[in-house]
Amino acid sequence: MTPIVILTILVVYFGVLIGISHFVSRKDSSNAAFFSANKNSKWYLVAFGMIGTALSGVTFISVPGEVGAPSGEQFKYFQFVLGNAIGFIITATVLLPLYYRLNLVSIYEYFERRLGFYSYKTAAGIFLISRTIGSAFRLYLVVIVFQRFVFDYYNIPFAVTGLISLALIYAYTYKSGLKAIIITDTLQTFFLISSVILTIIFICHSLDLNMIQAFETVKESSYSKIFFWEDFVGSRFHFIKQFLGGMFVTIAMTGLDQDLMQKNLSCSNIKDAQKNMFTFTGIFVLINIFFLGVGALLYIYANANGIEVPTDLVTGKPRTDLLFPEIAFHHLALFPAIVFLLGLIAATFATTDSALTALTTSFCIDFLGMDKPENVNNPKNVKVRKLIHLTFCFIMFAVIVLFNAINDASVVSMIFKIASYTYGPLLGLFVFGMFFKQRSVFDKLVPFVCLVSPFITLYLSNHSATLFNGYVFDNELIIVNGFITLILLLLISHKKTKSEQI
Repeated sequence: MTPIVILTILVVYFGVLIGISHFVSRKDSSNAAFFSANKNSKWYLVAFGMIGTALSGVTFISVPGEVGAPSGEQFKYFQFVLGNAIGFIITATVLLPLYYRLNLVSIYEYFERRLGFYSYKTAAGIFLISRTIGSAFRLYLVVIVFQRFVFDYYNIPFAVTGLISLALIYAYTYKSGLKAIIITDTLQTFFLISSVILTIIFICHSLDLNMIQAFETVKESSYSKIFFWEDFVGSRFHFIKQFLGGMFVTIAMTGLDQDLMQKNLSCSNIKDAQKNMFTFTGIFVLINIFFLGVGALLYIYANANGIEVPTDLVTGKPRTDLLFPEIAFHHLALFPAIVFLLGLIAATFATTDSALTALTTSFCIDFLGMDKPENVNNPKNVKVRKLIHLTFCFIMFAVIVLFNAINDASVVSMIFKIASYTYGPLLGLFVFGMFFKQRSVFDKLVPFVCLVSPFITLYLSNHSATLFNGYVFDNELIIVNGFITLILLLLISHKKTKSEQI
């Protein structure tokens, strides 16, 4: 596929999204539409659209790439996905009822009612930092693909590619936010799922395999090992570490995250929101099986055709994230390449548009109080909200450029590693708030606790082999971080007085 064809597809694709956004916002571009879609979203549209939001370009490229990574990852990611599924169920049955009972727009308003002003601002601040970094990393991966296969051809710098990507997202989200995203993400998820299924069919055809033969080929290959039970202490891949890490990362990055919860809270009632979550969970598990299958087939195809894993142009090291686009763009026919491109765009931008909307919502609600009765009908707040939305675009752009200068690791690994440090304090705060209801914290000390806990966690992670007889942490590190936060909160807490219990 030539750069001009890719560029043409990008222009048409975003033209459609901007057209949808314009149509949706023509009737209502208010803050209520932007923040919560007027709490009138259909649960089945939310459930389907959340697939694209939850998976992202990282899942689309990096997960298949890691199947054949030199570290021997194979299908170990599915252990993490099983933990994700339990995390989604806990979110649906424990956290969603709480949010609906309190009638929240921003889920961090819970902390103001339960713990106090400083706890509230700390929780919201943690989300803003965590989601900005995580979403920028996800977008960064796809910007690399566009840069390598399109914009390098026109000698356009990486920074300009990143800026163009964010400008396109801003163009279809700034007016009506969540109300438009519910529709656009449904379309994008359709492209994503179609792309995965069709990619499997195309590769099977290229390998002269039917679906049953492809299943057997993957099963008998060296890539298909799912469960790792060996060496609990020294291996990052052990099932318990991956499963528990997946469960708690999901509770933190979904249930305690304004981004995905904002979509759930746009449903009219708790029953619809829970139907959305349960449906989403089943599709999420199934689609990840397909992604891992794509990964195995990609490596089988590469080995059969003498294709090497592309190297990073900066570090010169093999970069498994680039194997999928390399095969799609340079070794398959035009139609399969177009299908891959649509899936990649959909996976990436369905995640980033949702994140930008959630970041804007959190800042407007949690720091500017736009949901307060005296501010709800202030027409100036619409202009302020649009300016904040633009500001977060530029902040995310700065993170992408910075990450490009320093990163040489697989993005999927980097995202969950960073999440262990940034979302851990949120996990500890929620556990304290929900399970220690007879205790209050010294509110002004909470920001200090949430700052200290990640540093203690980082120290334990870096010295775990020495401190814990060779133990190596992986995604379960978020549990350690949350537990440290909880212990510190208990240390600065006291039993509620009679006046506090009223």
